Amino acid sequence: MRVNKIARSVEFGFEPPEDGRRGTLIYYDAFEHASAIELNAAAAYAEERKFEKFVLYPIHEETAKRMGIASARPYHRRLDELHEWKRDTLNPDILVEGLDGKRKKYTPIDTALRHMADLYPKPFFLLMTPEMANRFASYASFDEWISKLRLVLTERPEAPHPKLVQASRRWDAMRDEKNG
Repeated sequence: MRVNKIARSVEFGFEPPEDGRRGTLIYYDAFEHASAIELNAAAAYAEERKFEKFVLYPIHEETAKRMGIASARPYHRRLDELHEWKRDTLNPDILVEGLDGKRKKYTPIDTALRHMADLYPKPFFLLMTPEMANRFASYASFDEWISKLRLVLTERPEAPHPKLVQASRRWDAMRDEKNG
């Protein structure tokens, strides 16, 4: 197998960041039942892996409804809870993305990912629950996106979608049964 590497030029005197931080971890979810413990675990994962940005992307209730998440509370309540949690963490690298709140309607995951690709530093890692990852894998655009980003699942899925199984080299579980 031949791997093509892209040659990149940098300005004279360029120094890479000293702390080694790079990329963006995007937590895409309805945050319907996300507890502070789960959010803290995700933030700790982002810190441990030295991501430049950790972005929480709460989906609008219309998006949740179209994705089959029936009981999503109003968007603004979930958003307020995330902002409150963020204030408590005192971490400036945690961002709460508000695109769905601005649109106030169904936002396809493709639109959300393109929006974030324009705003945040690459490479991208998409953090999802196994259920959300299975939904994402069922979409036609999954094949395109899985080549552009890596998935991080909150835990190993019990019954992964066939496309997730096929792309198993492109995702990892945050909490692996082997690691606890």
